Amino acid sequence: MNSGLFETVLVANRGEIALRVIRTLRRLGIRSVAVHSDADAGARHVREADAAVRLASGYLDVEGVVAAARASGAQAVHPGYGFLAENTAFARRCAEAGLVFVGPPPEAIEAMGDKIRAKAAVEAAGVPVVPGGAEPGDDLAEAAARIGFPVLIKPSAGGGGKGMLVVRSADGLPDAIASARRTAEAAFGDGTLLVERYVGDPRHIEIQVLADAHGNVIHLGERECSLQRRHQKIIEEAPSPLLDEETRRRMGAAAVSAARAVGYVGAGTVEFIVPGDQPGHPGYFIEMNTRLQVEHPVTEMVTGLDLVELQLRVAAGEPLPLAQEDVRLRGHAVEARVYAEDPARDFLPTGGRVLALAEPRDGDGVRVDSGLFEGAVVGSDYDPMLSKVIAWGPDRASALRTLDAALRETSVLGVTTNVAFLRALLADPDVAAGRLGTGLIDQRLDALLTAAYGTGAPPDEVLAAAALVLQDRLSADAGDDPWEVPDGWRVGEAAWTTWLLAARGEPVPVRVRGLPGRAAEVAVGDGPARAARLTPGDAAGAAPGERRGDVLVTLDGVTARYACATGGGPAGSTVWLGREGHAWALTRHVPGDTGDRAAAGLAGDGVVRSPMPGTVLLVKVTPGEKVTEGQPLLIVEAMKMEHTVTAPADGVVAELSVRAGQPVDMDAVLAVVRAPDGSPDETGGS
Repeated sequence: MNSGLFETVLVANRGEIALRVIRTLRRLGIRSVAVHSDADAGARHVREADAAVRLASGYLDVEGVVAAARASGAQAVHPGYGFLAENTAFARRCAEAGLVFVGPPPEAIEAMGDKIRAKAAVEAAGVPVVPGGAEPGDDLAEAAARIGFPVLIKPSAGGGGKGMLVVRSADGLPDAIASARRTAEAAFGDGTLLVERYVGDPRHIEIQVLADAHGNVIHLGERECSLQRRHQKIIEEAPSPLLDEETRRRMGAAAVSAARAVGYVGAGTVEFIVPGDQPGHPGYFIEMNTRLQVEHPVTEMVTGLDLVELQLRVAAGEPLPLAQEDVRLRGHAVEARVYAEDPARDFLPTGGRVLALAEPRDGDGVRVDSGLFEGAVVGSDYDPMLSKVIAWGPDRASALRTLDAALRETSVLGVTTNVAFLRALLADPDVAAGRLGTGLIDQRLDALLTAAYGTGAPPDEVLAAAALVLQDRLSADAGDDPWEVPDGWRVGEAAWTTWLLAARGEPVPVRVRGLPGRAAEVAVGDGPARAARLTPGDAAGAAPGERRGDVLVTLDGVTARYACATGGGPAGSTVWLGREGHAWALTRHVPGDTGDRAAAGLAGDGVVRSPMPGTVLLVKVTPGEKVTEGQPLLIVEAMKMEHTVTAPADGVVAELSVRAGQPVDMDAVLAVVRAPDGSPDETGGS
């Protein structure tokens, strides 16, 4: 039984957060109902819920979600985060339909969802705010000049860092305003902007609050979220290594005041920025997120509370089961967000199909919130976050060690992720010491990328392993007939077979001779021949030409284990290898094959390619137009993130292959820029 709570709750979300809510519902004995788009019909949250309803128009369809809740017999709707979680109209529509919205009252969502109103409300309650100005009352250019550059332009609606831009001079203001407004309109349906003084390299600290309908408001301590890229968090922890008890008390009291100022009920987060050079500063209010946060697990791990259960109990009308003096923080917790993105390409979103997956088990201080499964397709329609790995320890150092060990066990093959980058970030001396700042990643980016991915080609042992896998497949395909052995083999003796393998740079020749499963030799580039052996694990595949399973690769007597999957291109010409949180996609390069990414992406032929899978948002040039190096040609958008594609050199737009609104794959040809004399430019596209 569920002790008077709801009998059935519909979860209006997808992925890891839907699964996380379903887990608590199951523990409480509450029937769960999932919703899904057509693309998510086979997703994990659909399979693990007690019932599921198709949404013909997707997750933002208010009437579709309400109809699904009523048809399934749900008494309440849990929105998770994102999508409809901070949608005032949806909260009101639920109430009209007799459904309980598991979240704050619509009036509180409305007040805090508008950053301009929110700022005024909390300032009136005595909470410190950052100086700035806002539309429609202020002219943004005049406000920026008044408060002084650099400034931060951001949308009044929404959150998650979308549309936020730092502007360092008046010259860059018009383009920044236009870009932020486009993003705000696309992501939130509201292009209203505000401008604030930019606080350089601050700490980002947020306070978790809980409030019930009986006038009780408490806080559960803070989370530090200073490690960010593109104004979005990737590492969060609780408690903050910066705060002492007195500062924690002051910031907690300010957060409670902010919640009371708008009549808040439910779980919410009040976010602050704290000047990094002023220890003990109580921080400036940024915004309040009127929902569960992505990073809520770190609070759960240090308090021992289930925030989803508390949300449900408050929504059912119960008073909070604890008072402020009952809140105790125990130990330390750190969370890492696993994203489908390529840090080496400016953290742009990636995509693909998950060919092989390994995630750490829950337990021993480790928790994994994930919606991943083998065969899952990661596209550009949704946020690129795939999962969260969370670790707890009795102190910060042990929590960081446990998290790093868990990331070592994380392998996602088929989709480029940020796991190796996360490990490099955790190993940074300042991160280990707790000397954090929102600008740390930008300041250390080159060193972090080198630590995560090295320079140039992948390590020789990885190239050798990929060549052995390809060679093993060839020999297996040949069978036992010596006259059907593929090129590179002869009856009575073994000849060298050369594989051209490309990852992030020029193709590297790797020669293999002998039987990979018995005794072989491998030579990488101009290097010497090395004794090698490949011992495959149990291989399986979801489609012809695709195999997956661990492989053991021995080079000169040293054995290493790799997660392995093959797929992509003709006959599975890409080998994916994973080890200790690192992943490599090595594509067989066939000279002259224009479909090969390595061959085409580095050709230096004036071809301008899409940096990520997404949609062409804006085309700024026309065929025949003269352009200069660095001039914007197009804007590609994915997951509400814009990327401007520029001309690789001075020249003329000879070809324009796309139009606004057209979906494109990563590395799809967008345009061709030719030199003024008619020949291709000599630098290649970017």
